[in-house]
Amino acid sequence: MAGTSYVSMSRRELHSYLSGLASRLLSAATAETFEPSVGYEVGAALVDAHFTLPTSLDRTLCVLAEQLSGAGTPARASALQSALAAGYAQALRDRTLAEQEEIRAAAMLARSEAEAARWSSEARFQAVFAGAVIGIAIADIDGSIIDVNQTTCDMLGYTPAELRQLAVERFIHPDDAPGVRDAYQDLLRGEREHFRLEKPYYRKDGQAVWTDLVVSLIRDQEGQPQYVVAMIEDITERHHLQIRLRHQALHDPLTQLPNRTLFFERLGQVLDDAEEDARVGVCYLDVDGFKMINDTLGHDMGDYLLLGVARQLHSKVSGPGQLVARTGGDEFVVLVERSAGPEQLVAIAEAALTAIREPVQLGGHEITVSASVGVVERAADTTSATELMKAADTTLHWAKRDGKNRWALFDADRHAHEVAKFELSASLPAALERGEFLVEYQPLVRLLDETVMGVEALVRWRHPKLGLLGPDRFIEMSEETGLIVPLGQWVLGEACRQAAAWQRQYPEIDLVTSVNLAVRQVQDPGIVDVVSAILSETGLDPAKLQLELTESAVMGTAGRPLQTLNALAGLGVRLAIDDFGTGYSNLAYLRSLPVHSLKLAGSFVAGLRPPDSPDPVDKEIVATLIKLAHTLHLTVTAEGVETPQQAARLRALGCDTAQGWHYAMPGAAEEVIALLNPRSTSDAPTLDAPTLDATTVDVTSGSAAPKSAPATNGRRPGAAPDGVAVPTSTVGTASS
Repeated sequence: MAGTSYVSMSRRELHSYLSGLASRLLSAATAETFEPSVGYEVGAALVDAHFTLPTSLDRTLCVLAEQLSGAGTPARASALQSALAAGYAQALRDRTLAEQEEIRAAAMLARSEAEAARWSSEARFQAVFAGAVIGIAIADIDGSIIDVNQTTCDMLGYTPAELRQLAVERFIHPDDAPGVRDAYQDLLRGEREHFRLEKPYYRKDGQAVWTDLVVSLIRDQEGQPQYVVAMIEDITERHHLQIRLRHQALHDPLTQLPNRTLFFERLGQVLDDAEEDARVGVCYLDVDGFKMINDTLGHDMGDYLLLGVARQLHSKVSGPGQLVARTGGDEFVVLVERSAGPEQLVAIAEAALTAIREPVQLGGHEITVSASVGVVERAADTTSATELMKAADTTLHWAKRDGKNRWALFDADRHAHEVAKFELSASLPAALERGEFLVEYQPLVRLLDETVMGVEALVRWRHPKLGLLGPDRFIEMSEETGLIVPLGQWVLGEACRQAAAWQRQYPEIDLVTSVNLAVRQVQDPGIVDVVSAILSETGLDPAKLQLELTESAVMGTAGRPLQTLNALAGLGVRLAIDDFGTGYSNLAYLRSLPVHSLKLAGSFVAGLRPPDSPDPVDKEIVATLIKLAHTLHLTVTAEGVETPQQAARLRALGCDTAQGWHYAMPGAAEEVIALLNPRSTSDAPTLDAPTLDATTVDVTSGSAAPKSAPATNGRRPGAAPDGVAVPTSTVGTASS
């Protein structure tokens, strides 16, 4: 800095002064609360110390660009540099105005004093005029240049005589800001006293010079406009610096593509300036698996990949009315300012995907990457930038979720469904606290004689606005949010309390209560203690409790999950596998698990539904699974029995128990009391195959019955199916 401006300081004083300013900037860059105004104050301090030549500012900003990048974030460094330049410029402008006022006062003094004093004032004025470090020009109200100082001549490349031959109109520039001519005309008419602006001038050699221009009006003794005084400061270097800083602020430093700020600035302009019926679209793109590349090949290779993606997109997708920007990380966006329809957006998305799939050489490896694209196209006058990008982000996640390496087009219905699903998920915890969940029951029937052996309990949500919701509306969300653990514990407690109540009311009936445990419940290290505590609290005999688990929770399990199963079996409870045949089906491992029963998946039982003839493949699968279970001394329960034909075919195959709408629909606990009041008969047949009396509580999948109710809904359990003889037996009654 020492040689850039004349400053009346010793080298030691200079070092101390500038070190203090540097310390303030470094402190601001690393402070917990960022104050960019510190840069503004430092810029003004440099001018106050008379560092006023352009080289002083240039060297200051160069040093700060190198040093502040390591002290704070790039955003803070850029903000401090911009604020410093603004403070520096403002201080120079204030000094210019002060000099202008001095000149104007001198001019007014020269007109009002006596002739002798006028000569003295003229001398002082000429001294200020000739020695000013900024350009000064005086013109009459007709636009003729009367006088200029040497600084003005040096700035524009003319001699004083040449400038006096020119008119003010000669210096109008095509890049002048709107309203410059109007402001000058207002000044000549005396409607304003001065105006200030930045404008370019053409030098004599044709080059442009940017200036900070202050124009003031001088009036005569009658107050009429007489002269115009222009104060001209050369700010060309500062102007170019501001352009560079703006480019840095609006472009990504790695790819040099427009950044998020410039993208939203352009999008806002498009929406504000949109004509009626104009449409706008975006393609929001994210590189698939980019984190793995960073983690395996390193961040340098990741940056190189992003640079390659940016080049491909810029060369293949960008064009007139199509802006390609990097919005952060591995995300890019294409703005289509005048969309011709969704088809155009889809074509752009496919072109982008094709460009990104081009192989890239990274550190000796040929890498082929893919991307996912969210496509949104809307009427420009009915949307906002925020809404448009929110929809694009949602659609991008759809493309990711649907398998990646593809595009997805925004669907308002799908979005509304997901919003409703999210709102429902968000209300789950409060619903459990408010007691909005309940349990309904459905009969479980022994196939040999259609005796009602128990009931299956199904969890429901009595939503205050949406009414009664089945498990298919909230169980998956409960698993995703982790609420399935407390919800499952609540259902287990409710089922055990109800089973204990029935046991006390009807001690002559031997019931086993079956409760479905979700995978996350099985993985919970405290599940054994939870089950033990509930049994102790309700007084239910452990032998009367059966826990149903999916194949994914028990098949091929090892370590803690297997220990949990053994510990649960050690409590004396029974274990069953639900939806058997749709999961892992590790039959060899099944033999070593402490399970007592299998529940056939409803998809297999559905093949036995056709009235004319069953599906031969499903029939063979069901027969094989029943035979396998009986070989392992396990009972078999069939889910989703809807017709008499299904029941008869399952009975013929040796299935033990069944449930479904063929027998009854789910109902409240009070509606099944009649089912638990048996009437014994002496000629009731004996079931030779292993049997299971059960009351099933299904938390994760709900009713095993299909969604549609058959024509036999509401028939009394024990009623003989058409064409099937049922032996006389103990048969309960059910309320549908």
